[in-house]
Amino acid sequence: MVEVVTFGCRLNSAESELVRRNAQAAGLTDTIVINSCAVTAEAVCQARQTIRRLKRQRPGAKIVVTGCAAQTEPATFAQMPEVDRVLGNLSKNSAAAWTDVKRAFDFGVAAEEKIMIDDLASVRDTALHLIDGFEGHTRAFVQAQNGCDHRCTFCIIPYGRGPSRSVAIGEVVAQTRRLAGNGYREIVLTGVDLTAYGLDLPGKPRLGALVRAILRHVPELPRLRLSSLDPVEVDADLMRALAEEARLMPHLHLSLQAGDDLILKRMKRRHLRADAIRFCEEARRLRPDLVFGADLIAGFPTETEAQFQNTLALVEDCDLTHLHVFSFSPRTGTPAARMPQVERAVIHIWDEEKQALRPAAVSCTPW
Repeated sequence: MVEVVTFGCRLNSAESELVRRNAQAAGLTDTIVINSCAVTAEAVCQARQTIRRLKRQRPGAKIVVTGCAAQTEPATFAQMPEVDRVLGNLSKNSAAAWTDVKRAFDFGVAAEEKIMIDDLASVRDTALHLIDGFEGHTRAFVQAQNGCDHRCTFCIIPYGRGPSRSVAIGEVVAQTRRLAGNGYREIVLTGVDLTAYGLDLPGKPRLGALVRAILRHVPELPRLRLSSLDPVEVDADLMRALAEEARLMPHLHLSLQAGDDLILKRMKRRHLRADAIRFCEEARRLRPDLVFGADLIAGFPTETEAQFQNTLALVEDCDLTHLHVFSFSPRTGTPAARMPQVERAVIHIWDEEKQALRPAAVSCTPW
């Protein structure tokens, strides 16, 4: 049996199905795969705690760690005695890599050979692997994009995923049709930087064109949902699709992070406060039933009480309903880790203030 434990984003959830299929096809048995997340220090800590717990429960099982945290800090996991193999984010989707893992387990692997990490800097395309279903999920995920070309000062993910690369429209449509034909009534388009979709493809088709193609060529699909969007990258065709396509779900989760212009600049975001407000107003004008969620960080380095209050005010100005709140903690290798830090006690107070805004709809995660 191969058990896959998934942390983090919807893209990881989509890839976990491929991991399970390839690991089983390679002949692995009594194996646990941890598909890790690196977006927060807490996510890495949770992965390590899970590894220790599962090893206590199944002492004879082999443990393979993959995902973004494995890619960005492989030594953290390789040094754990419970871990038998650390597999990079590119290799985890390769059937050949899992055959190599099986061979290593069959013939023994030295401690210094535990790590098999990829060089993602030169990767320029991403393959979409056909998947029939998602174990334990009532809706299905389709990967349209991977990687990120931006360098927000707080974010480690570009180092875990590599450059932005898109899946051709025809492949995404074919996978969506396959899943709809297998009974899934809702498909979620996923990506690391989904609104960057198509910029690396011939003709540079944008996300709006992809959405239109899916809804046109898969009429049997009742619902199409989008994962997190960067509002500054949303194209005009996607805005029209929101207005005209009832099967495109009226919920957008926005990567906002802050509501103060100076903090946004220090984060190296590409939008300002007014841009976020203008986007939400225009989108809701086109689709009055639209509901917004957003990611927000509390306690970014140098943030003052007044700047934090600007972020709180943005929740009302954009009428955000679902908040995913992160308290900042530095990620090694990012510019924000070298900036003057806000006291932890202050960050926790700000977290509590944000949670009080929408108590039924707020999740709070340490960054």
